Amino acid sequence: MTMPPVLRKFTLVLHVISSVSSLGAVACFLALGLAGLATADARTAESLYVAMDAIARLVVVPMVLASLVTGLVQALGTVWGLFRHYWVLAKFLLTVVTAVVLLLQLDLIGYVAAAAAAGLAEADLSGLRSSLVVHAVGGIVVLITTTVLSIYKPR
Repeated sequence: MTMPPVLRKFTLVLHVISSVSSLGAVACFLALGLAGLATADARTAESLYVAMDAIARLVVVPMVLASLVTGLVQALGTVWGLFRHYWVLAKFLLTVVTAVVLLLQLDLIGYVAAAAAAGLAEADLSGLRSSLVVHAVGGIVVLITTTVLSIYKPR
């Protein structure tokens, strides 16, 4: 069953907005993470990691979940279908993996923010701080991949 054109376009707009917003939010998260690795000032680090926690919970998670839901609605409510074209299914699965990894990382993000606020030594958090950056880079790669699949629509 396909959606009427007005609803299809509306859900497409929501999907594009949430997808692009999640990419931008993860890019901001990455920028803060890189700044956190580069700073030697404890107060600056505290601010950066607290901001990263807020961005992850208040922007990235809602946008990734909105992208997942609107993408599923688009797949099931249009002729594209979820299983008709492999690239649609690939985008969906990549978004599911992104959402799962993100949700699993929230505790780590919160821990680093709380530890930075409590004034733990930089050395105590270096591995965890690096992990946040690595995961953000991975997230950006996946989100760019889904964007490319959306535009090129390979056979």
